[in-house]
Amino acid sequence: MSALPAGPERTRQPSASQGLFRFTGPRPPREERCELCAVPLPDERHRHLVDVENRALACACDPCAQLLDRTGAPTGRFRTVPGRYLNDPAHRFDEQTWERLRIPVGVVFFFRNSALDRLVALYPSPAGATESELESESWQSVLDGSPLAEVLEADVEALLLRRHQGRVECYLVPIDICYELVGRMRLTWQGFDGGAEARADLDAFFAQVRGQARAFGGGRS
Repeated sequence: MSALPAGPERTRQPSASQGLFRFTGPRPPREERCELCAVPLPDERHRHLVDVENRALACACDPCAQLLDRTGAPTGRFRTVPGRYLNDPAHRFDEQTWERLRIPVGVVFFFRNSALDRLVALYPSPAGATESELESESWQSVLDGSPLAEVLEADVEALLLRRHQGRVECYLVPIDICYELVGRMRLTWQGFDGGAEARADLDAFFAQVRGQARAFGGGRS
């Protein structure tokens, strides 16, 4: 049987709404790839690198992350985010120290920026990661508050503090989970104080950190 001729009566042009649907309808999730070798990353809990030049996190497959781990190079564009979690139960951060920091929320993290050669303080907010400009006395109180501040690996680890129910928790954590926390807070934040959903998410986040952290015993741990 021969094909029917494509006459006007048999040709349907998409309506305006049909044409726009491809832009307004749900899109498939973007496939994440290793920033070094471009292999697809099926696991959402894959490793991360810090792109020191662009001040950004980059995704990495295990072989590429392990290769950078083995080289141990402190310089270069990419640095692997390590996986250690440490807790300092003997830290010296208290209510007075926190007041000197003048952080408007109950969470802050510090990391050593190798490009600036100094500590940087960031806290989660509805607008994302917000930098706090601290005075020299406040910076010294951070350095004196815990020996964890002295063993941070520049760019890839952070000193994470939480003020909650009259006490302060102090951890050394991978830098990528701090930005994960920032993203989670940005999605759930409501009102002036964050709201019940954000507080519950924060509790769950710190429960995970608490469960993974080992007590710091000095040295590299």
